[in-house]
Amino acid sequence: MSEDPFQPLLDQLRVQIDQLDGRIVELLNLRAQLVVQVGRLKQQNNLPIYSPDRERAVYEKVRKLNMGPLPDRCLEAVWRELMSGSFALEKPLAIGFLGPEGTFSHLAAVRKFGSSVEYVPLESISSVFEEVARGRIDHGLVPVENSIGGGVIDTLDAFLIHSAKICAEVQITVHHILLAKEPWEQVTRILSKPEVFAQCRNWITSVAKDRQIEAAASTAQAAAFAARTPGVAAIGSILAGELNGLQTLFANIEDNPDNVTRFFVIGREPARKSGDDKTAIMFTTAHKPGALAEVLDVFKENGINLTDIEKRPSKKVNWEYYFFIDAQGHMDDPGMKRAVEGAKEHCLQLTVLGSYPRSMEVLQ
Repeated sequence: MSEDPFQPLLDQLRVQIDQLDGRIVELLNLRAQLVVQVGRLKQQNNLPIYSPDRERAVYEKVRKLNMGPLPDRCLEAVWRELMSGSFALEKPLAIGFLGPEGTFSHLAAVRKFGSSVEYVPLESISSVFEEVARGRIDHGLVPVENSIGGGVIDTLDAFLIHSAKICAEVQITVHHILLAKEPWEQVTRILSKPEVFAQCRNWITSVAKDRQIEAAASTAQAAAFAARTPGVAAIGSILAGELNGLQTLFANIEDNPDNVTRFFVIGREPARKSGDDKTAIMFTTAHKPGALAEVLDVFKENGINLTDIEKRPSKKVNWEYYFFIDAQGHMDDPGMKRAVEGAKEHCLQLTVLGSYPRSMEVLQ
């Protein structure tokens, strides 16, 4: 057989790619040597390893430098893993999340911090706050809001009793996947959280109407059970499937493809200004007519845009509520400082939960 006429050109291009790969590896390790020096300086001066403002600046720089043809999302994924490896070189980070392994909280943590940090599954959202406050983990990741289900009550309540500060936010698209070890024809039972079944109602009624639906404590536990039980499938995350050796039988079976959950990264140190920040504030108003309106007017008068407001019972006094707001801007901005000081005059208590860079994209 005659040689493929395109083979010499293909071989030549691959040689050039191999040469560039060598240069890339060399440059990455030169960068890593500088990272090691940065880590030493941080530890000598007791500075935090994870800096959300620096993370934001790095991503912005990468996007500005990108002239294509690679899309920004591709380069951001590369740099996310690069920064994850940098954390490991500076000082290994421990990131806590609502466990067990394979939950959507675990997936969000991996999407945010990459594969080179230590992940610590914890039994409750309150435990994530407590472990951060006690210094047993460096940061925690907790769900705060879902675009369909609204605010996450356990997280809002945890801010009432714990001192951890918000230092970053993460948004991730929630894709539900049917996972199993066996073919669809052999599946007789489907396990997941009740909330997940509600979000996949259309697929269940049209495709899985003759299968038995059973509730589980978490999507991760459902996946683990499916891995060891014949005839059982689970609805969960792609990460739960990977961790339990399960196949994807049906992908993206959620009713709403734009289902997004927002998470907070919490820590012990506040985040510095990034230039595009939000500030979370918790307060309870004085017992007088129009008190809440007066608080909100203070922010309006100082030109502060409020992007979200939630309320929770104080659990101390009947009919007393704590309000949670997200405001555009950083606590160190003059307008924000004036607004916070002015709002305190109409509040029984006001606490700034943290300022943090606004998330730039929804992670998949």
